[in-house]
Amino acid sequence: MDHIEANTALLVIDVQRAVVAGSVDVPGVISRINDLLRRAREVESPIIFIQHEDADDPDLVNGSSGWQFAEGLDYRTSETVVAKKFRDSFADTTLGTLLRETGAQRLLVTGAQSDYCVQTSALSALQHGYDIVLVSDAHTTCATGPSDGAIDGASVIGFINGHFATLRYPNREIEVLRTSDVTF
Repeated sequence: MDHIEANTALLVIDVQRAVVAGSVDVPGVISRINDLLRRAREVESPIIFIQHEDADDPDLVNGSSGWQFAEGLDYRTSETVVAKKFRDSFADTTLGTLLRETGAQRLLVTGAQSDYCVQTSALSALQHGYDIVLVSDAHTTCATGPSDGAIDGASVIGFINGHFATLRYPNREIEVLRTSDVTF
């Protein structure tokens, strides 16, 4: 499938100052997410921003500077925000209810961190009955590794994209598309 259908919701996961700090190509990723936001608004597709909060992390305390959406992200106060406390955007949140209310069947997944909340939320979406499109150039992460960050962020992003490109799940469609290949 080479397009996104009307029953698709756009998820923007954790594109927050503290979450994207040190991540790969943040300005480019934000620009591509903004392009998707513009196109989603044009066709009135549901848009849901996910915002992580953690009372034990000073950078992610609700209302702190790091908790705010990243500079340049085209968030509008009239749009839906779901607060989350776990890597899984569905865990103990209103996301499932909101998606059911919109009638969405397919989720367009973007955001940060690729190997944490983006991956976990995309896998959870499959378990919750949604088809997914991972936008390969609209998610980002930092270097990672056992203790020294030996795996650069671009390699992690490539791994996650490759993982989803070959992933199969019963009765679900899984696609990995570049922003430029996504049409509404």
